[in-house]
Amino acid sequence: MPAAAAPIISSVQKLVLYETRARYFLVGSNHAETKYRVLKIDRTEPKDLVVIDDRHVYTQQEVRELLGRLDLGNRTKMGQKGSSGLFRAVSAFGVVGFVRFLEGYYIVLITKRRKMADIGGHAIYKIEDTNMIYIPNDSVRISHPDETRYLRIFQNVDLSSNFYFSYSYDLSHSLQYNLTVLRMPLEMLKSETTQTRQESFDIFEDEGLITQGGNGVFGISSEPYMKYVWNGELLDRIKNTVHRAWLLYIIHGFCGQSKLLIYGRPVYVTLIARRSSKFAGTRFLKRGANCEGDVANEVETEQILCDASVMSFTAGSYSSYVQVRGSVPLYWSQDISTMMPKPPITLDQADPFAHVAALHFDQMLQRFGSPIIVLNLVKEREKRKHERILSEELVAAVTYLNQFLPPEHTIIYIPWDMAKYTKSKLCNVLDRLNVIAESVVKKTGFFVNRPDSYCSILRPDEKWNELGGCVIPTGRLQTGVLRTNCVDCLDRTNTAQFMVGKCALAYQLYSLGLIDKPNLQFDTDAVRLFEELYEDHGDTLSLQYGGSQLVHRVKTYRKIAPWTQHSKDIMQTLSRYYSNAFSDADRQDSINLFLGVFHPTEGKPHLWELPTDFYLHHKNTMRLLPTRRSYTYWWTPEVIKHLPLPYDEVICAANLKKLVVKKFHKYEEEIDIHNEFFRPYELSSFDDTFCLAMTSSARDFMPKTVGIDPSPFTVRKPDETGKSVLGNKSNREEAVLQRKTAASAPPPPSEEAVSSSSEDDSGTDREEEGSVSQRSTPVKMTDAGDSAKATEHAAQPMKEVYGINLSDGLSEEDLSIYLRFVQLGQSQHKQDKSSQQFCSRCPDGVIKLTPISAFSQDNIYEVQPPKVDRKSTEIFHAHIQASQGIMQPLGKEDTSMYREYIRNRYL
Repeated sequence: MPAAAAPIISSVQKLVLYETRARYFLVGSNHAETKYRVLKIDRTEPKDLVVIDDRHVYTQQEVRELLGRLDLGNRTKMGQKGSSGLFRAVSAFGVVGFVRFLEGYYIVLITKRRKMADIGGHAIYKIEDTNMIYIPNDSVRISHPDETRYLRIFQNVDLSSNFYFSYSYDLSHSLQYNLTVLRMPLEMLKSETTQTRQESFDIFEDEGLITQGGNGVFGISSEPYMKYVWNGELLDRIKNTVHRAWLLYIIHGFCGQSKLLIYGRPVYVTLIARRSSKFAGTRFLKRGANCEGDVANEVETEQILCDASVMSFTAGSYSSYVQVRGSVPLYWSQDISTMMPKPPITLDQADPFAHVAALHFDQMLQRFGSPIIVLNLVKEREKRKHERILSEELVAAVTYLNQFLPPEHTIIYIPWDMAKYTKSKLCNVLDRLNVIAESVVKKTGFFVNRPDSYCSILRPDEKWNELGGCVIPTGRLQTGVLRTNCVDCLDRTNTAQFMVGKCALAYQLYSLGLIDKPNLQFDTDAVRLFEELYEDHGDTLSLQYGGSQLVHRVKTYRKIAPWTQHSKDIMQTLSRYYSNAFSDADRQDSINLFLGVFHPTEGKPHLWELPTDFYLHHKNTMRLLPTRRSYTYWWTPEVIKHLPLPYDEVICAANLKKLVVKKFHKYEEEIDIHNEFFRPYELSSFDDTFCLAMTSSARDFMPKTVGIDPSPFTVRKPDETGKSVLGNKSNREEAVLQRKTAASAPPPPSEEAVSSSSEDDSGTDREEEGSVSQRSTPVKMTDAGDSAKATEHAAQPMKEVYGINLSDGLSEEDLSIYLRFVQLGQSQHKQDKSSQQFCSRCPDGVIKLTPISAFSQDNIYEVQPPKVDRKSTEIFHAHIQASQGIMQPLGKEDTSMYREYIRNRYL
């Protein structure tokens, strides 16, 4: 049994910024508003940042008294009632960070958020709006003429566009890493807690360590993987002086979630893309890799599958698969000054020993383990050398590096000219990609947090037995990763990643016992749902890097795209070209300023005066690097010892230092994910709590006609799907109401940023002219004629609807089968009721589930309902009557309690 560990939930989720002439007071609380912390920010320093954390946890009453004293002490005249000395400036949900240009510091606060996904009860939010506040007082402000221009450049990075955060789930790490940390042995957690207390006497670490009896639960918080954190530089000035609860790390990329309904059983399919903050930029201005092995347009995509009926990391079923895209890891670029649609590719530096590729693959071995599989989709046969330059150099680099690696951990290189196969009328691109995907998933495996089910053991599948990865007692681990690239890592790459993800999704569903064979076919509700998620994912990443949505989609390569898409392809190509030629330079300046690549300094050239940013991203151009790696032993020694496991997930001293381990009482708010998710202390709605508006396979993809198979794994005809039936306007005009879902919708073509594609594959796929946005749910508004037809349709005979006339009696054969089934269920579990009731309750009154089946893994449970006392029953009946307008008279105790609440809250 794994250790009872849980992620630490941030205790700062609601913030209020109060202002006086001399200071800002940032008051943060947990969501229940029971624990408060206070930051004091000095406003008298014109250029320095002075932030003081008083290292104390306040109650609500203590904070109210503190703010009252501050208000009284900062009034212009003592005892004056008309004016206030403490002003409420803004309410927020988190601190993005602090930034300074040429004057004083600014604080960036998240003022609006939207829930995008839910993983095991841990909410993932998207930033909807931010507020940037200047800290120094006007009396000490030293003005600079270029401050406004820097501020405008900084704000060009739209924080309300695809930036995500979570208070309890580490978005910079994969699900496999997060759950591996929670399954650390109990002895490790005890030693780490003791070591933390002995080596650092920080008051923060001592909070809550003393627990009562054996009810302690370990809370774990890990350091984020800074490569995928986008506000690391903004938080760098305060991370060593304030409590970690103030540090809210954000990622940039994509997050979408949809619900796969399997005969009423909800399964959440989540897609998370993390864009690297190293060597980040726009399409033609960031190509290849820098001197530290970071590549352009590097994105880690993770698909997570979870059974939504059980909300727990320890008791629930979770599975994930990770793959990566990124530019070819060489020194190369394209000159856009020639104003050509496809600028020539040039190799900037000679790298005979593949130094930059070695650094890049060493990073991947440390994070993902082995094998590293490189799928290169760049063209190999061209009349004039263009993309083939990259293929030849990449082959040489991989061949050189492989000769020094152990044979079992070599880099696997798969070249495949996808553009050539697309133009051929005899070849099916997706069939070939499916073969590659099968071989890749079998080599890397995938992550699942539960052992193989008995159905897999009793009826093993041939493909399942060949699956790679690492099998552990608690499930499976993914070892290694697929790295896909073309020239831009946009259209071709997204289709290839979709096919690999589709293959992995079949294995994930099979491992959770949801399908009988690890195979999914096109034109099923499940694949359509997954395809839409991936198209939104590709559109979002393409907008961020290339300036426009995808040009070539999955339907393009299936060759089922409508002919109307060709005109849209031309417009997308022209808009992408315009974006790359005229607006990418400004976007690149904004990214460099936001990520701290460029720091404005008095007396040095400004950002807009630099002829190039090459030296900003290549540190070896400004100074000699202190150490030079070996040309033969190019890997980190500790990494190679633990392969095929990723070094970042190995339990060792170096990795334990990255963890914060604390012990809490099991009902402490910092680890109580039940209270965090359901929030019983506030009025909430089902729609918000359970994401009822989320895209669902049953509502959005399953045909609306009755009497069909509701399974999401049944192949549908193109005109049978829910979306095509509702979206067809050829027969009659319909009004379509778009309902927002839990996933982000890409902007419509009229509003999107412009861009163009260097990929010359023919065909593309978009939604038809009459279709709605890709992440919206169409709802028909029927007229009178339609309602008459619906009434006529509803009066179908029973046999046509259900396949059997229920009024007829059962045959003897059916009745005997039913009786045998009932007898089997009754004899499956025979136990004395008194002992069963005794076992179903633990001594402290917490209800426990009693297993019914004899199998340990594939099990069903029963529970004895708790006894409700008379007072609780009366409160419930009074609540029901209140909803009907029958109000109960208030007693003296209720009236006094209400008056006390009003006095404390508002007076």
